[in-house]
Amino acid sequence: MAKGKAYQAAAALVDKKKTYSMDDALELMDKFPKRGFDETVELHMHLGIDAKKGDQQVRSTFVLAHSVGKAKRIIAFVTQADEAAAKEAGADIVGGEDLVEEIVKSGKIDFDIAVATPAMMPKLAKLAKTLGPKGLMPNPKTDTVSPNVTKMIGELRRGKVAFKNDDTSNVHIPVGKRSLTPAQLKENIAIAIESIKRAKPASSKGVFVQSAFISSTMGPAIKIAV
Repeated sequence: MAKGKAYQAAAALVDKKKTYSMDDALELMDKFPKRGFDETVELHMHLGIDAKKGDQQVRSTFVLAHSVGKAKRIIAFVTQADEAAAKEAGADIVGGEDLVEEIVKSGKIDFDIAVATPAMMPKLAKLAKTLGPKGLMPNPKTDTVSPNVTKMIGELRRGKVAFKNDDTSNVHIPVGKRSLTPAQLKENIAIAIESIKRAKPASSKGVFVQSAFISSTMGPAIKIAV
């Protein structure tokens, strides 16, 4: 499919055979034509894992140094004892069993992230078919289930990002917006790369990071050294 003029102009700046340093890659991206919206910058990495093996899954979370944009609506399923803490931490919707029943009846999903305390997880079984397919079911592996609601919600508000590998052993992570400075993007990307490296499965042998690229929503990929 033919690419637009803005994409072609950006692609002409990129040497596809070259592996760029982080500084050079971000300086290059900064020269790409601006779009009519604030594009998301993403990090793409191909990992030396066997995605078919359960013990080689790469999944974790981290908190970015600089926000990736629009704040997301957070719903907190907590007991009455934790409601005040959840509201103070910044949850947009807070409730317990009554809130679960309300969503069961209405089917209305007006939030982007769901969190819960361990005590509430059995109650959320009723919502598994509603939240599960949308990737909204709270999960300890993504730090969305915790007895410490203040820490859990606070980190999400500061820009916590969850990632996991796909079926082709790749990870794709939003690391910022083009409106951020190259220095801010560099800091975010460094945090993301270190988080991925720390998540290396013990059973993964050989070179873990096979390749890495950064790209913007509508721009070409730039290969980077990690």
